Formats: sequence, structure tokens, C-alpha cells
Amino acid sequence: MSSKENLENLVRSGGLNKEPPDRKECEGLLRSAIDRLKDAHSPALSFASRFDLAYNTAHALALTALRLQGYRSDKRYLVFQCLVHTIDASKAQVRMFALCHERRNLAEYEGYMDVDAALLTDLLAAVDSLLILVEGAMNDFVNKGQT
Repeated sequence: MSSKENLENLVRSGGLNKEPPDRKECEGLLRSAIDRLKDAHSPALSFASRFDLAYNTAHALALTALRLQGYRSDKRYLVFQCLVHTIDASKAQVRMFALCHERRNLAEYEGYMDVDAALLTDLLAAVDSLLILVEGAMNDFVNKGQT
């Protein structure tokens, strides 16, 4: 099954909504992601701040990739899972983002933040790689004259 067919199945099941891509929205998401990622790399910030910034950068990039394909979802976890269909992200990257999503939820909803420096390092590396892929997809979108 192709990536497009997988995304269309998610539309039929109610996980995704079809919505034409919006260049200004995608540019804004990408700009926000770049700013957050720069801050996430700053060792002067606390672990919790850096993790939150890196996680939210990953989400903004994953959402940009989804929006460039003409879809939207309000389910963060699904936005990450769609990366294998929207941007050809590796399954390892998607697993990393899923783990970070779980950790983020523990911190956000249960007040538990496990300081895991190795996880933050891996997350930052995965987000750096994802940024390159999404910037390429954005350039392709713009070069095709999309608005």
C-alpha cells in the first residue's frame, strides 16, 4: 500500500482530515520550529525546558510535513506516526518521537519528568535530521508554485 493510500485510510477512519496545504501556515510552523530548535540546543536552559522545546519542535515539523501533503490531525501521536508516509522518516525516528510523546505526557499531565540526558541528545539529533527533511519538502512545495 502506498503512503498516499495509507493517509487516505486514516481519513476514512477519522484520524486525519483532508485540508489543502497553506503555504503561510507551513512557513510559520517551520519558522517556529527553527527558533525552538535553536533554543533547545542551548545548554544554559534547564533539561525540562530543552526537552519541551525539542519535543514541540518535532511536533511542529511533523505537522508541517502532514500539512504539506494536504492533511491535518488534532492527535499529536498520529502526526508523528504519519511521518513515515509524509516525509519518509525512518521508523526509528518515529519510535523516538513516540517515546518522547509519552515522556512529555507524563511531565505535562502527571508532573513526572525523568531527567534523561541521553534521551534529550537522541531527540535533538532526530529533530535536526527531521528539520532537513521538512525544509526539503517545503522547498519542493514552493518550487512547484503551491500557495
